[in-house]
Amino acid sequence: MSAQPRVKPALRFGQVVIGPPGSGKTTYCQGMQEFLTSLGRKVVVVNMDPANEGIPYSCAVDIAELVTLDDVMENLKLGPNGGLLYCMEYVEANLDWLESKLTQYSDCYFLFDCPGQVELYTHQSSVKNIFSQLAKWNFRLTAVHLVDSHYCADPAKFISVLCTSLSTMLHVELPHVNVLSKLDLIEQYGSLAFNLDFYTEVMDLTYLLDHLAADPFFKKFHHLNEKLAEVIQDYSLVSFVPLNVQDKDSMIQVLRAVDKANGYCFGDLEERNLQAMMSAAVGADFQFSSTLGVQERYVETSGKSVEEEMMEL
Repeated sequence: MSAQPRVKPALRFGQVVIGPPGSGKTTYCQGMQEFLTSLGRKVVVVNMDPANEGIPYSCAVDIAELVTLDDVMENLKLGPNGGLLYCMEYVEANLDWLESKLTQYSDCYFLFDCPGQVELYTHQSSVKNIFSQLAKWNFRLTAVHLVDSHYCADPAKFISVLCTSLSTMLHVELPHVNVLSKLDLIEQYGSLAFNLDFYTEVMDLTYLLDHLAADPFFKKFHHLNEKLAEVIQDYSLVSFVPLNVQDKDSMIQVLRAVDKANGYCFGDLEERNLQAMMSAAVGADFQFSSTLGVQERYVETSGKSVEEEMMEL
């Protein structure tokens, strides 16, 4: 008898949350899980980081049940970097385990909390192959790449972040949303040279090069920095969405960008819940003050009232 054709699983949407260590991936997953739940979405969070301990959110699937970094380092005598690479290769070799876990959840929205090792997303292929297999399982995913916003205060670090973000976008090959996280702490390491739009829209980088040239150390690398800036601008792919996870309006902007990237369209129930949430926010303490302070200093006002901006949402 011929084998029965495999039934294609139902279409499922979600986010793969990536970014360097300390960029706020786990905090983002916790905040986005709570935010989406309040909108009425059934959310499943998948921990894909074998080194993630003390997970603060409700985790439906935990890769630590399959492999952990501590076990790999102890048994194979590997360091943390090599151990994490081995872990992700092990996950790639055992995708049937992951599939069996994910098939338990239907009609859900998925958040994949991924490891923070940069080379996993710039040139190593295991994570890319895992994402490709998820697409074959009928997942429609957006890569949410978190970057700590305080790098904006240092022109050299910001150009480095742009190069890393561009490399990640080209390697991962998913719809991509770059996010400047921890917006409320953006001035922790110094004030910004330009308004916030300059960094989120990645405008003319020659202005940043002028700031680098003022530093004697970077002055001798001016030609190299100039070529890096040209590569970034020639591709014209990198831009950022600012985020403070405690700011509901900020979360909405990120969610809009993610849903647009992967084609998710929410229904009337979510729209009503969203409108009710924002109406209830009037007079409520959502800890907006620090974020608004940064925006007032660095974002050029559009001249629109709050009511007009909310109507556009």
